[in-house]
Amino acid sequence: MVRIRVLVVDDHRIFAESLAAALAAEPDVEVSAAGSGPAALRCLERAAAEGRRFDVLLVDADLGGTAPGGRPAVPVQAGDEDGLVDGISLVTGVRSAYPQVRLVVLAEKDDAGRAAVALQAGASGWVAKDCSLSRLLTVIRGVLRDETHLPPALLTGVLRELTATRKHRTESERLVESLTPREREVLRCMVAGLGRKAVAERLYLSPHTVRTHMQNVLGKLGVHSTLAAVALARRAGVGPVDLSGDVVERGGQPA
Repeated sequence: MVRIRVLVVDDHRIFAESLAAALAAEPDVEVSAAGSGPAALRCLERAAAEGRRFDVLLVDADLGGTAPGGRPAVPVQAGDEDGLVDGISLVTGVRSAYPQVRLVVLAEKDDAGRAAVALQAGASGWVAKDCSLSRLLTVIRGVLRDETHLPPALLTGVLRELTATRKHRTESERLVESLTPREREVLRCMVAGLGRKAVAERLYLSPHTVRTHMQNVLGKLGVHSTLAAVALARRAGVGPVDLSGDVVERGGQPA
């Protein structure tokens, strides 16, 4: 018998253990539980190293007590020991690092906006925590067939949210296209969190010139703050400038 490997990720231990026990009673399901985002990432890494990958993750929408959108998505290997990786960030990271894993978000209540965010992050399903065990098993088996599962009452709202998001993305892309190549470089630096001085050093410009570019970026994007510009850039698909290879040189030698 081919067994489905499921990982329950929820920081409410009683709920996680109860759900894991209920699922484990099924002859074709093997279950583990993790109480935080970092713990889940360690489970995934260990399972991959052992050649026993998980098939489905059931992720608490309110993992860590933070609503989606409360902080930017973290890299899949980041996060601290207190579990400060929110549910949607975990979905984003896992989907990127382990694309074969299917993700289902468990929520206290139906919320079309949050469900749409979860789907955009890479989830294949949104399920209420108070649904029946048979319903949850149907979803688990369905997502493994590449099905997307949502409560019927959410379908219209989720479609509306996704349509609005696509519209906003299109508008954001149009605004970003109005920038000059240099202004786009500056915007990518802003997305990476660099301040004016750091941008000036990276692009070999004077701080005054960088300030002018930043003002032009804000004006062309129709926003009044760096945070708003970064949010718009992300909607348009503009990523941060790559900082991983930065090296400070003195006298021609790496510092």
